[in-house]
Amino acid sequence: MRVEFLEQPLAGAGHPNAVEVELAAADGRTLSARANSVGGGAVEFVRLGGWPVCFTGDAWEVAVEAEPCAASEAVALLGADGALMGEAQCQEFRGLCLVWARRRERLAHEAQERLAATRGVRVVWACEPVFFVPAGEPGFASAAEMAAMSLQQGISLGQTALEYEARLLALPESAVLAEMGRRLDVMLDAVELGLTAPPAMRLLDASAGRVLRAEREGRLAAGGLHARAAARALAAMHVSSGGGVVCAAPTGGSAGVLPAVLATLMAELGVSRERAALALLAAGAIGVVVANRATFAAEVAGCQVEIGAAGAMAAAAVADAVGARADQAADAAAIAFQNTMGSVCDLVQGIVEIPCHTRNAAAAANAFLCADLILGGYENPIPLDETIDAVYASGCMLPAELRCTARGGLAAAPSARALEARGS
Repeated sequence: MRVEFLEQPLAGAGHPNAVEVELAAADGRTLSARANSVGGGAVEFVRLGGWPVCFTGDAWEVAVEAEPCAASEAVALLGADGALMGEAQCQEFRGLCLVWARRRERLAHEAQERLAATRGVRVVWACEPVFFVPAGEPGFASAAEMAAMSLQQGISLGQTALEYEARLLALPESAVLAEMGRRLDVMLDAVELGLTAPPAMRLLDASAGRVLRAEREGRLAAGGLHARAAARALAAMHVSSGGGVVCAAPTGGSAGVLPAVLATLMAELGVSRERAALALLAAGAIGVVVANRATFAAEVAGCQVEIGAAGAMAAAAVADAVGARADQAADAAAIAFQNTMGSVCDLVQGIVEIPCHTRNAAAAANAFLCADLILGGYENPIPLDETIDAVYASGCMLPAELRCTARGGLAAAPSARALEARGS
């Protein structure tokens, strides 16, 4: 297989991080598609074979290009087994139609063959999911609903998130916890690797191990848990920037915050592995609300919705891990977000290292601080839902130069422009 990348303007792109894919098979078949990177490791396909679609990877998706006379039979075949999610969509253009359906299950091979053989059908496209496929309805959509549900049941935010995921995905809670444990392991491994054998990066030299050693030898101004958490965030980001395996929670550019906080909770506060998995779920619950109300794409709303969101999720994780109520965890997340509101995405030379690594470090330390402020009695006057709305609105006001384009902020500084990236 030969792959070629081209950088050029895309006519009609509706998203700042869009890609056009042109595929050509050895037998002469071709296919074009357009996709947007929307943050959080998520990509949505918005155009397929010239047709507008919305494939998000959380369903078995099937699209059928056909003559209009075949549309009703295509719809019937796609839904005959009762696995449709919602209704099949149909659109017409220049004498053809596209029938598109989201399904909970793979379309059976026999049904797909019948579909392809139906008179008037030109082509059938089928996409496998890359996420767990929802089998139920979300338990909450807002932070207010989330906290109310938790308080009503007298359970923690982590336990509320565990119920949410189990119900939404129709999985036993043990399976959800096992999946969280798998992701926790990826995070802890990234921290360990970044401290002991960090991969080479393009702009920065690895510093996480040096910072942690200096702290342990008493050579820092203050040191303590916050500095050690910051060093661990640097470590995970070293791995991310070096092409290693990380858990993008919520994004690759903010992949240091949660690993650092969870590693610190386990290593220094005696938090058990199961408790850490629940704290990770609590962080995920905050992420659900952010996803519902805003975005994780710095191209849309700046650094505040990537590293800022990671910091908010981590603050809730800290609060949850030490026994806080769900409303307290949400308030810890809210003030963490409030402290990063307006932060721009100005990655130097378009590489996720400067200032991304130190911002991850600061967000990890800040997560402990924000949890402590709430647990110590600070009363947050701006609820998390309103805070997220304000963060998103202010992010959308940022000029394009400050939203992941490397054309403003630190990226425009002479010293930043003069840096020589390795491997360029």
